[in-house]
Amino acid sequence: MSNENNFLKIFEDKNIRVQWNADEEKWYFSIVDVVEILTESDNPTVYWRVMKKRLLDEGNKTVTECNGLKMLAKDGKMRMTDVADTEQLLRLIQSIPSKKAEPFKLWLAKVGSERIDETYDPEIAINRALDTYRRKGYSEEWINQRLKSIDVRKEFTDELKRGGINQNKDFAILTNILTSVWSGYSVKEYKQLKGLKKENLRDNMTNMEIILNMLAEQSSTQISKGTNPQGFSQTKSTVIKGANVAKTAKETIEKESGIKIVSSENSNQIRRLNKDNDKLA
Repeated sequence: MSNENNFLKIFEDKNIRVQWNADEEKWYFSIVDVVEILTESDNPTVYWRVMKKRLLDEGNKTVTECNGLKMLAKDGKMRMTDVADTEQLLRLIQSIPSKKAEPFKLWLAKVGSERIDETYDPEIAINRALDTYRRKGYSEEWINQRLKSIDVRKEFTDELKRGGINQNKDFAILTNILTSVWSGYSVKEYKQLKGLKKENLRDNMTNMEIILNMLAEQSSTQISKGTNPQGFSQTKSTVIKGANVAKTAKETIEKESGIKIVSSENSNQIRRLNKDNDKLA
């Protein structure tokens, strides 16, 4: 089964983990994430566990047909998660009393249609990302940096693959090393600093943080192309060297400006600052 991992879809500003199965041409949605949105439960995992047992006791076939896939958990690790395709999810929603059920059904239909469109014209996905960031209140400057960072990230991961890195856990380890070296924080610590849980770290970086993270990834990519590392150990060395380029730049800027670059600012503060700047303009 061919999957694209670690996608996030947004419903009413809430993240839902999904995977696209290219062979089946289906989205698979994290059931717990959907339950959390529809029920607003403080413990959606327990809610789903109780609901799942009840449905099994009732002989509900939908539950037995649901799959388990590895998805990125809150702790940053890939963990098995109950998932459902669109048809299964629609049946499960009928068992959840929620005023959001109907809007969510419409959203599901839209997600399915969007994926088909994006397959034939990738530019649609880019424009949709632009619109999403604009609706959230990000500045055009920040959006341009973020989109560029996606391109740089893809080039970086493609180069890791060329060096023989194929496992998700290895990508996560190398990303954590790169982040730790240039920023001084592991990914987990960085997210804690910004008060994040499921949210994407890069979506909560300032312009300067994004630039330095891109510099670390781009430098690693360039060094890798010049040295042609093979295997995890050699690739790790190039990642550290690339991250050190960004670390040196960060320390130089901080010394000259007297301002710390890595901050606790998250998307809420970044967007609020953009709105304040717009008012002053």
